[in-house]
Amino acid sequence: MLAFSDLREATYCPRKLYYVRRADRSVPDEVEAVRELAHRYDAILAGGCDEELAELAAVPPPAYREQLRHTVERCPRFDALREPAARDVLVTGRDCRGIAGKVLADPPAPSLVSPGRPPENGVWEPHSVWAVAAAKALAWENGTSVERAFVEYPAYGTVRTVEVTARRTAAYRRAMRTVEGIDGPPPRLRNSAKCESCEFADTCGVKTRTLRSLLGL
Repeated sequence: MLAFSDLREATYCPRKLYYVRRADRSVPDEVEAVRELAHRYDAILAGGCDEELAELAAVPPPAYREQLRHTVERCPRFDALREPAARDVLVTGRDCRGIAGKVLADPPAPSLVSPGRPPENGVWEPHSVWAVAAAKALAWENGTSVERAFVEYPAYGTVRTVEVTARRTAAYRRAMRTVEGIDGPPPRLRNSAKCESCEFADTCGVKTRTLRSLLGL
């Protein structure tokens, strides 16, 4: 039974997953605090939580509320995300299992909460695989089709919809094969920007290069 988080990490970098499995996997308090913003949308829209926003959000409270209002207009199931059927649910499928930050009903859909920054459009590839894994597991558990999932970025007041397409399902299957095949340190990435921010870069021993050095400047 594969973990959602393993599939996500393997999509980012298989070698990183190798090190994550051997490290302390406890969630820092500040990450939990950012995720908790995803459960405070009503209070935030009503004008509250300024102290929390000032400390945890990526933008000042007024800009955050403006972004959150845009999200309300664009997200088709924002009302369900405000009051989900359940939160922090262990979802177990045929092939994988993990925690869904929220589970929506009628129709069922998982929502995953990321403490990080969203891309300009859509979701990051590791988050796409993460979302598909949760959707597949929820579908298996409920014996029904789950066509979409959501990824929330509460530090930015943003929610992205992830449709479970054939392309995304193929990426999920590739991630499964990658995780199942790890029995030692996978090869290092080469000249990847991912390595610059990886907390295991020193342990890995990868040689990172800046854009200027790659261009010979």
